[in-house]
Amino acid sequence: MALTDFDLVLFGGSGDLSMRKLLPAMYARDAANDLLAESRIICVGLEACSQQDFLRMVETNAKPHIKAAALTPQVWARFCARLVYVSLNATDAASYGALAAALRPDQALTRVYYLATPPQLFARICENLAANQLVTPGSRVVLEKPLGRDLASARRINAEVGKVFAESQIYRIDHYLGKETVQNLLALRFGNILFEPLWRREWISDVQITIAEKLGVGNRLGYYDASGALRDMLQNHLLQLLCIVAMEPPTSIAPDAVRDAKLQVLRSLKKFTPTTLVQDIVRGQYRAGHVDGVSVPGYRDEPDAPDRSRTETFVALKAEIDTWRWAGVPFYLRTGKRMADSLAEIVVRFKSIPSSIFAQPAAKSQANCLVIRLQPDEGLSMNLMAKTPGDGMHLKPAELELDFREQFSTPRMEAYERLLLDVLRGQLTLFMRGDELEAAWEWVAPILDHWENDHSTPQPYAAGSWGPAASGALLGRDGLHWREETLPED
Repeated sequence: MALTDFDLVLFGGSGDLSMRKLLPAMYARDAANDLLAESRIICVGLEACSQQDFLRMVETNAKPHIKAAALTPQVWARFCARLVYVSLNATDAASYGALAAALRPDQALTRVYYLATPPQLFARICENLAANQLVTPGSRVVLEKPLGRDLASARRINAEVGKVFAESQIYRIDHYLGKETVQNLLALRFGNILFEPLWRREWISDVQITIAEKLGVGNRLGYYDASGALRDMLQNHLLQLLCIVAMEPPTSIAPDAVRDAKLQVLRSLKKFTPTTLVQDIVRGQYRAGHVDGVSVPGYRDEPDAPDRSRTETFVALKAEIDTWRWAGVPFYLRTGKRMADSLAEIVVRFKSIPSSIFAQPAAKSQANCLVIRLQPDEGLSMNLMAKTPGDGMHLKPAELELDFREQFSTPRMEAYERLLLDVLRGQLTLFMRGDELEAAWEWVAPILDHWENDHSTPQPYAAGSWGPAASGALLGRDGLHWREETLPED
């Protein structure tokens, strides 16, 4: 679908997210000739800054994040001509006159307000936009995470933003849903008959979803120490991936059909009990160690970190979905910082063969598994048992590999490119609905309450490892292993 003319307003337009992700994403779509010549990007910030000073800031902070192959003097000049800087105080309604003057008065234009700001500013910004008559029928608002820190704050954000914008105008962004592989998961499940008969409890042993990072908290410690891994990653990214893996076939790819199917998964997740809160959840915090052979400090040794911080940098848990399709199938979710590798993947492991006709016993055969890699290299692989060459019938694990970059020559869009295009086109499929957001928070709320009240501390793990030993024991109780524990040594 072609784009129409738009004014895209970036609140936090001089901030880190805009410079690293949003402006490079819009440049990429400009270089691909997706944007009309008249469309503009209005960057809003608190700092008093001239237009020329802002463009120099963009050149210094955003340009290095643009792929070199896409950079040309002609496109860069065209892109910079789209940019307008407006200084205003987001909490002061009177200062929005500067934004009103920068916006074009044509009511038919698509207006998008992207709030790359702390969530406590969402309501005030929306109220001030309405007070200045800047919300048109075709306006849209994009909300960046964190979308609250608990169920009550998420409900408050939904209610306050909902006073100004209709649900059909609200785009709650989760950049993981913009990744090519996540959408290929939809294609894999619902565009092929091969997997549907097997995509259920009779044939699947377990599902593992991992988002691991080698990096520590870096310069995000102020934010991270108040949130932790569960709020930062699991409540949103990991649960959204779980929903796509587990949802029933939607009636179509229409936004509400897909989001209804995801909501049903969230509402079908088994509630935690006092026993499972202890047994089925592991939280950890990294200590000093080595990543890629380099010595790195522990979390509490990071600059400005509290000496007795109880913030988790790792969380792993076992989830179950109480439906006919998935009853009894464990879903293991895991995320952490300062891990042994940086990756995001979904592992669907099928049940083992019931009996072997070969010399080796069935127990020696590796179960088939489908691995969906989201990063660093997007692709799919299927692990099978195959005969080794030579005399005799000896089986060995083999891998069928699909690398999306090798298979498709079409240039690939980054997640924010795709999601920004969808916002500008008015396509809501890849964005969370308000009831989805609240259902996710409702499910994790008992975990947060338990951690708050039991006063325990996260289990330590060495930087450069795969997390606390209890993480492996979580699966070991079910006779299972994390995928890296089953891979052959290099």
